[in-house]
Amino acid sequence: MNDTVPLALQLAWFVTTLLFIVGLRRLSSPNNARSGIWLAGLGMLIAIASMYFHPELRQNQVLILAAMSIGGGIALLHAQRIDMTRIPQMIALYNSLGGIAAGAIAMLVLLNVSEHGVLVKSLAVLGGLIGCIAFSGSLFAYLRLRGYFSRRSGFAQRQVAYIASGALVMLLGLILAASSTAHPVLLLLFVGLAICFGILMTLPTSAADMPVLISLYNALTGLAVAFDGFVLENPAMVVAGTIVFAAGSLLTRLMARSVNRRLSEIMYSGFGITDEAEATSTDKDHVNTIDSRDAAVDMAYAGRVVIVPGYGMATAQAQHKLRELTQLLDERGVQTSFAIHPVAGRMPGHMNVLLAEAGVPYEKIQDLSDINAEFSQVDVVLVVGANDIVNPAARDDADSPLFGMPVLDVDSAKRVIVLKRGDGTGYAGVENPLLFAPVTRVLFGDARDSVQDLILAIKGLE
Repeated sequence: MNDTVPLALQLAWFVTTLLFIVGLRRLSSPNNARSGIWLAGLGMLIAIASMYFHPELRQNQVLILAAMSIGGGIALLHAQRIDMTRIPQMIALYNSLGGIAAGAIAMLVLLNVSEHGVLVKSLAVLGGLIGCIAFSGSLFAYLRLRGYFSRRSGFAQRQVAYIASGALVMLLGLILAASSTAHPVLLLLFVGLAICFGILMTLPTSAADMPVLISLYNALTGLAVAFDGFVLENPAMVVAGTIVFAAGSLLTRLMARSVNRRLSEIMYSGFGITDEAEATSTDKDHVNTIDSRDAAVDMAYAGRVVIVPGYGMATAQAQHKLRELTQLLDERGVQTSFAIHPVAGRMPGHMNVLLAEAGVPYEKIQDLSDINAEFSQVDVVLVVGANDIVNPAARDDADSPLFGMPVLDVDSAKRVIVLKRGDGTGYAGVENPLLFAPVTRVLFGDARDSVQDLILAIKGLE
């Protein structure tokens, strides 16, 4: 620890570290998650406030306060206006800001290379490289989620550009780490190539794998912050960055395993990528449709109903209506539960967050490994806005781009009712044979409106 740092500041960093660890630990349970977020937020508040007592920052307190006020004000307004359907985009966007912040700290260190040794400069290069990659990769993921790029976002010789930019950025990093004088032009080129490398790293990733990629970039941002913490001799940054990196890496690994794929395949194989013009769509004339009353009768007189939510539920904001629907069915003696695929939605835990917001009891939520063996005993499965995660082609068709990805075996149930807004394919652009299966009936329309119709129909049966 640097002897010039006041004891009170060191103590504040220690308290911050404890709050980060305890907060993360409490996030492991939905019942404690809210308090975990508050504890981690309190730790961040203490970390920020304590920096005003750092001897090297006293002359810049006005600028720091102004920057924090502007950034915090914008974030507060944005958080108040954002709806749950756009949370994945918000996470990707904010993660990009964290990456560029970590990269900017590293760049400032490299602009004053004469004041630092080779080890510090090397860590700054790594922090800058990883931060810039996390920035551009997360920003591109945000734009993909917002629909600004088609499923096939690439160009000829992309692999050549990827390898060339990677080699050049590593070479420039070595030069900057070994140099005893500042090279602003080389540093600017280093940043530009690192940003390009992050974009090229994201290009081949399919839309279906975007949740895994966002988790990876979150881990990389944490690693960049940890390196910056070493450079600045700030233990709070080291601990916070290391925790984010470790948790993000574990989550990324678990999510990759949940879709039965290696991380290298997710990042480089172009899984599920098809041109918009090549993507097929569902022909309404070739599926068995159902009206809301018949669907309501099927569920009201069933012994067990399982609901499978997807991104369409988030888009329609149907989670509250689904909670009301399950309460009605519970009152009639129907056993209800929710089946959650690990990569359902557009971010890790997306469906869990939405269902928790709607007040769905945690014990009613089952994951893929727990529920798959039970679908044959289920009377009705209600699929709400999900497609790829219930596609039997991933299990049965070796030619399908989804083949090998574990899916929810809803086609084993006695009856499947699919709430579908339009006649398009899923996020991966792959046709779903489930829609044409003999046990499946499709109820077209907005998910929220369709669930409301089901609620009214069930009440009408009483």
